Amino acid sequence: MSRRTPHFAEPLHVGRPNIGDRERLLERFIDLLDRRWLTNDGPYLQEFEQRLAEYLGVRHCVAVCNATIGLELAIRALDMTGEVIVPSFTFPATAHALAWLGVTPVFADVDPTTHTLDPAAVERLVTPRTTGILGVHVWGRSCDVAGLDDVAERHGLKVLYDAAHALGCTQRGQMLGNFGDAEVFSFHATKFVNAAEGGAITTNDDDLAARLRRMRAFGLERGEVCDVGTNAKMNELSAAMGLTSLESVDDFIARNRINLAAYERALAGIPGVRLLSPPPFEQSNCQYIVVEVEARDAGQTRDQLVAKLHEENVLAKKYFSPGCHRMEPYRAAHEATGRRLPQTDRLCDRLLQLPTGTAVDESMIASIGTILGNLAIGRRRAA
Repeated sequence: MSRRTPHFAEPLHVGRPNIGDRERLLERFIDLLDRRWLTNDGPYLQEFEQRLAEYLGVRHCVAVCNATIGLELAIRALDMTGEVIVPSFTFPATAHALAWLGVTPVFADVDPTTHTLDPAAVERLVTPRTTGILGVHVWGRSCDVAGLDDVAERHGLKVLYDAAHALGCTQRGQMLGNFGDAEVFSFHATKFVNAAEGGAITTNDDDLAARLRRMRAFGLERGEVCDVGTNAKMNELSAAMGLTSLESVDDFIARNRINLAAYERALAGIPGVRLLSPPPFEQSNCQYIVVEVEARDAGQTRDQLVAKLHEENVLAKKYFSPGCHRMEPYRAAHEATGRRLPQTDRLCDRLLQLPTGTAVDESMIASIGTILGNLAIGRRRAA
């Protein structure tokens, strides 16, 4: 039997890299090669940190080789030990950063609307061993920072945010990056602004910033070792890529908004398929197209729809699935607590991500909508 030809000849990926101004990027690559300054706080790293701090309106930006290492540095610099409360509804790197340092991640449930940490759920999990809260701004939607700050202040806890999804997003008009004790951004290739690989820690605490800078470079300050450190430096090539990408941030967001509007048109009226909208009255980077599937109305489960989309070369993602509390090495320890995370489990069974970014255009999105509509409506008619 011959295999059916998929709708798209080439795979449509979620998170295909945006490139920005290629000529400007190549100019910077040539310049840094001519300088032979490839790492160790070079001029492109310094400029990237400065430009990013200005964009976010934050006092300090400490660029690092990737966001996972950034989380680990911030956790250690904030002296988080014992237990730290974290959502299970996140990419496993968030929990891994804690576990790697010997800190126990304690998984809390999320708000069903925002998909971010529920402060009431966090409050119930605080014990004498708790030293911090690690929130995640999912899809660029801000955590309830006021609610988490209230819990932290009453219990003497540190607050760190994983802002990997959240560059260019706001909370009550203020850029994310300014909240908690520190926030960590990702500039991985799949992020809409990328450095091929990279991350950055932002903070308004002068002493914390100084410690983070020491820690990312073997604990060195002015040539002397004065802290325990590691090698977490961002190199000049990544910094040049990040700087060039940051210069196109407005163009990338504009494309994401156009794509979001196209998805709103394409998915309208499809039973059981609901597009997640950015929070009203806030700035959003719109870098994630997130769909919630109601199997009863769609006639198919989220997993069935994803499988059918893959057959058409639309490489939708089940993101996040499963929750961290249901994957090793955390599952057994979490099950032993007897705690349930019903909202997390519900979301992990229902959400999918669709392609967007500069590699996707409105005609492609219209076709994706047609595919999803045929799958949902066709299955309902067959039933």
